[in-house]
Amino acid sequence: MASGRFYHNAEHVRATLHALDSRGVLTPALALAVWGHDLIYDARAGDNEERSAEAFDGWLASQNASADLRGEIRALILATKHNTPPVTRAEALLVDADLAILGASAADFTAYDAAIRQEYVHVPGLLYRVGRKKVLRGFLDRERIYTTPEFAELEAQARENLAGAVGRL
Repeated sequence: MASGRFYHNAEHVRATLHALDSRGVLTPALALAVWGHDLIYDARAGDNEERSAEAFDGWLASQNASADLRGEIRALILATKHNTPPVTRAEALLVDADLAILGASAADFTAYDAAIRQEYVHVPGLLYRVGRKKVLRGFLDRERIYTTPEFAELEAQARENLAGAVGRL
């Protein structure tokens, strides 16, 4: 993974895998999707998930993965755009695991929030604050941040973390 990744890096992959595994829901397809979901991450681009899905699909094809598996992994990776509700249970689990950091301890969330700011250091302060508030409020405005029972216990802490971050912006 390239430099300039302060959050979307190998530690995020490890944490996402752990979030699924510790809840007993990690499948081979989910593991592959976790490895591929942030394969390409450019804070200046808006098509990271599409590019990651394409690159990972190329790798899966080179490994002679079935068309069904490749389609499933592509859909899982694209679900991590977080712009539409997940369609399948596997998508919901991956999305919840990807967002698990929102419901982490206050200290871990603060470190995550600082790492995201580092990834977007190219964005001037005022523009960053406006954009970041919009993203964080988007999660707060959801009826539920976590849609699976396995991650429901993170909801209250996530809301507290997000509200605090919005307030600080």
